[in-house]
Amino acid sequence: GNQEIDILFSAPGIKKFEDESMVAGELFAIIDLKKKGAESTSNLPVRGVVPMSFSIRPEFEIIKGRNITSGTAELIVGKGAYDQYQGVEIGDKIKARDGEGTVVGIFSTGGDVHESEIWGDVSTLQSVFRREGNVSSAIARLESKETFDDLRIYIESYPNLELSVVTEDKFFENQASGSELIKVFGVVVGYIMAIGAVFAALNTMYSAVSTRLVEIGTLRALGFDGLTVLVALMIEALILAMIGGLLGAGISYLLFNGYTVSTLAGGSFSQTAFAFAVTGEVIEQGLTLALFVGLVGGLFPAWNAARRDITEALRSI
Repeated sequence: GNQEIDILFSAPGIKKFEDESMVAGELFAIIDLKKKGAESTSNLPVRGVVPMSFSIRPEFEIIKGRNITSGTAELIVGKGAYDQYQGVEIGDKIKARDGEGTVVGIFSTGGDVHESEIWGDVSTLQSVFRREGNVSSAIARLESKETFDDLRIYIESYPNLELSVVTEDKFFENQASGSELIKVFGVVVGYIMAIGAVFAALNTMYSAVSTRLVEIGTLRALGFDGLTVLVALMIEALILAMIGGLLGAGISYLLFNGYTVSTLAGGSFSQTAFAFAVTGEVIEQGLTLALFVGLVGGLFPAWNAARRDITEALRSI
């Protein structure tokens, strides 16, 4: 509440902005809105902010429209929420419990979780959600990382305060712990698909080798040894794997880079939007996996072809 915020204003290690402590008490609430293309509603987080909230977050930027005016029922919508939900265009009215607000802008915060939220004036939203004088959390900017322990010790010196101090990274790490199951599921599915790709590569290479037995036998009859044939077939398998990997990377980049989806946030049971990023590192990992699949899938057919007897290979003419 306000008591905790007042104590934070006088806490050590807090950075100053225009002679004012960079502390912002914020309200967190949930509303229901329909997603684009959906008939049912989904939870959408709403954050009540103060003017200092924008100064504390230097990554904040209005990308369309304008910012809210303090003390009004104006709202700004995060880019992720804007891409996912209906009725959040500039000028649209959004109803929430005991009131409604008007969308006046779209904002970005560098792609972080706040882009999944709608922001409005904290005092107005406190009234709308019948939580006058209460805040859900407070955010503060420190002078340096080294002053965090000083702040924590200072807060702990007030045993009656229902307040815990964590870094923002740690806070969101705890929030994301509920989505760990999704990550594990994705990894398992990825490995299953990779194993399937290996067997597909094996089948393809065995089929390719079986149709070229005469060619392989002719090469052996001309004096090329088994190792040379093995290396040639492996190079071919790796080239095919690289071509497939490049095609897959190109298609993934065109279809999914910047594509916005949302999932249920573990801590707040609200929807969190995020955008896929097909980065150079991701493409590099994909191409490495493609080459591994080509290597494993091509090794056994190539080894079998290199060991085949010359007369047996030529007999298939």
